[in-house]
Amino acid sequence: MATGGYLLQLGEVPYLEAWDVQRSLAGAVSQGAIPDTIVLLEHPSVVTLGRRTDESSELHVPEGAEVEVVETDRGGKSTYHGPGQLVCYPILDLKRHGRDVKQYVRNLEEALIGTLAPLGVEASRLEGLTGVWLERPPRKIASIGVHVSRWVTTHGYALNVDLDPAPFTDWITACGLEDAMFTTIARELERPVTVEEARPHAVAALEEVFGLELEELPAENGAGLWAQPVHASLAR
Repeated sequence: MATGGYLLQLGEVPYLEAWDVQRSLAGAVSQGAIPDTIVLLEHPSVVTLGRRTDESSELHVPEGAEVEVVETDRGGKSTYHGPGQLVCYPILDLKRHGRDVKQYVRNLEEALIGTLAPLGVEASRLEGLTGVWLERPPRKIASIGVHVSRWVTTHGYALNVDLDPAPFTDWITACGLEDAMFTTIARELERPVTVEEARPHAVAALEEVFGLELEELPAENGAGLWAQPVHASLAR
């Protein structure tokens, strides 16, 4: 039986502003003030460094490149975000979802595979690697990096919908993988694909995998409103 949750779709939001949103929502979820909440958005160009990043070997952003570089508290190594990429930040209380961080990551992978399937892209896991891939030859289409505090999750996944994948290889050693190949939904389908086209499939897959029935919250006032302490009136 599905449990209630919230869905917040914010459009394009700077990375640090979105991080503030996550922290505010995570505090409210942790206190039981609001149910599990899914945030979907895009970011302007940004390179994020996970806790396992080795900047000396992974970071090679050219001088003058129009990209922000942000150190984060998520797991994993370095990755790139930009417009044309669907970013999902699930703010979930894992006490309701098995108290198993590894299984949570597998569930995110399953949700990504379920997002891609109705779009006509057959994706899978690769043993020993996090994220979602296409095979023959292996090419990565989605990255995952999470943080869990008091069983409440932040950060999440980034799905390459329709963007230039060059920054993954030119600016960083993405995910710490030398010579890794990256792809997008648009490249695989050989047609333009918008983030708006992918979003409903992402929502449906997340609802199915995590047993949620999501109620969309209004986002007319942008991310700034949600970066503030979440008002108790949102509680069910």
